Amino acid sequence: MMSNSLLLAFVVFGAVMAYTPGPNNIMLLSSGLTYGLRRTLPHVAGIGIGVGFMVAAVGLGFGAIFFAYPVLQTVLKYAGAAYLIYLAAIIAMSAPAEPGKDSGRGPMTFWAAVMFQWSTSKAGSW
Repeated sequence: MMSNSLLLAFVVFGAVMAYTPGPNNIMLLSSGLTYGLRRTLPHVAGIGIGVGFMVAAVGLGFGAIFFAYPVLQTVLKYAGAAYLIYLAAIIAMSAPAEPGKDSGRGPMTFWAAVMFQWSTSKAGSW
């Protein structure tokens, strides 16, 4: 059974996560404006499934791995920081987009949106 203080913390956290913008909000806004609602729906569904899967994995004990092996949390922290630095370098060295030219990539796919949830620091921000 969950204690009252833990339940209150969970509810406050859930409310803050639900009502503050995050990467998913921004990506869906951009995709909706660029490609329209119909082409953005797989992205929306991917976010919902991805977040649900991540929460279920943690709820079923995936988070216990970090308690059993605390060094994994440190490894993950530094690997994540290295990946963010890599992404920043790629963005910094990329050529600017040409106005009016379509990149040809299209909206994010369902599976790409599912997998993106594991890389974002604010899952559930949709």
